[in-house]
Amino acid sequence: MSFFDNLLLGWELVSNIESFLALAVGVVVGVIAGAIPGMSATMAVALTLPFTFALSPITGILLLLGVYKGGIFGGSIPAILIKTPGTPASSATILDGYPLAEKGQAGKALGMALYASCTADLISNLALILFAGWLASFALNFGPPEFFTLILFSLTIIAGVSGQSLLRGALSALMGLLLATIGLDLVYGTNRFNFNDPNLMGGLNFIAVLIGLFAIPEILTKVWDPRGNDGSTRQLGGNWVSFAEYRACFKSIVRGSVIGVFLGSIPGIGAAPSAFLSYSEARRKSPNRENFGKGELEGVAAAEAGNNGVAGATLIPLLALGVPGDVITAIIIGAFMIHGLQPGPLMFVTNADIIYGLFMGLIISSVILLLVGSVAIRAFRFVADIPRGVLFPAVLVLCVFGVFAVNNNIFDIGVMFAMGGLGFLMLRFDLPAAPFLIAFILGPLLEDNFRQSMLMSGGSPDVLVRGPITWVFWTMTVITVVAVVRAGFRNSKQATQN
Repeated sequence: MSFFDNLLLGWELVSNIESFLALAVGVVVGVIAGAIPGMSATMAVALTLPFTFALSPITGILLLLGVYKGGIFGGSIPAILIKTPGTPASSATILDGYPLAEKGQAGKALGMALYASCTADLISNLALILFAGWLASFALNFGPPEFFTLILFSLTIIAGVSGQSLLRGALSALMGLLLATIGLDLVYGTNRFNFNDPNLMGGLNFIAVLIGLFAIPEILTKVWDPRGNDGSTRQLGGNWVSFAEYRACFKSIVRGSVIGVFLGSIPGIGAAPSAFLSYSEARRKSPNRENFGKGELEGVAAAEAGNNGVAGATLIPLLALGVPGDVITAIIIGAFMIHGLQPGPLMFVTNADIIYGLFMGLIISSVILLLVGSVAIRAFRFVADIPRGVLFPAVLVLCVFGVFAVNNNIFDIGVMFAMGGLGFLMLRFDLPAAPFLIAFILGPLLEDNFRQSMLMSGGSPDVLVRGPITWVFWTMTVITVVAVVRAGFRNSKQATQN
């Protein structure tokens, strides 16, 4: 049976009201969950899973995929309006989305986030359909040494989000790497910096760190200087994103989508590193790079394209290899198994109709996301007009609830407030939070893959240059570091002359 015959078979499977309704309900649930700080897309998918047991396999899985897609976009709404990322993947959206909201252009930022998300989502889905086999076979070539060099290269994106001072960015990243070591050593099981407290054995809760680092400092800033923002209300603005603005950002959107597809097809990378890498590349190539971090529409487009480009691509290793691409697809693989399906190469033979039905459903989900997202922006935009005396206590309650709901653990709330205090101090001393977060995310992956590589080779570093993939990433890392150092010298020279 040909590729197009399979697509027609898949279309017959999903062209019914039940499948369309499952996708629509999933996207709505995902957007709402993503827009609530602390309620991540992962949590939304996990909470939706029990509702799929009584549904047919294709309907249940489409419901979960709708939640996944909606959750990733929904996180951009509070990130732009109240500087609180609804999901970890939307952390990079804060960098330019919130400054735009401060300028009274929240509507433009939200509109660009929606269009970039839908475009990247469509590109990611098409990549899944057209290149699933090839990308899956390429991902099979990645072992610990290849992952180590990829993550090392990813850490160089810290230079792109360090603001004016690379030294401050590096200091922030070092703090993130240090805190990422807390917990049990995964290789030998020894305690590290946990003070024999069982709450710290699993490390710091990521959601608690994320919320504490970005949301709590804003609340503390308001308490510190209650009248500091008087007279500068955050309006949506009368203008929506024009086609000319979308076209100007289109290159960055496509580039971010490709980055998302590439990283998403490799198990374990996730959407947050993809969003930051996309943002950094957009900043590096943009003629308006000096405006990034101050309210640049292209920055919002790149960040959202990067994190949404991952969404379809994470299904490549899931469907082709039976290996979940991230935490959310690990939950979705459970839905497959509950319905008696085993993702992997054989599924393309035994259940081709379901595979291609999912492909068609994903294309439809991009259209539904555009429609639901447009309504969601108009519904959630009133957050920008709430008086700050009401808004920030409400945000604080949501933050506490969201962090507690992850593990039902009071200790995580303490971690959130501790990170909030650290974030406030970083804000006061102009230390950027983004490098901290990137290092905190990538630190454990870097360490684990390095140590696995050393165990594989008996301690020989030669394994880190064992093949063309590692050499490509080492070369890209060196080129990036040289470019960053040159840019640093050039900026310092210009500052001296001025």
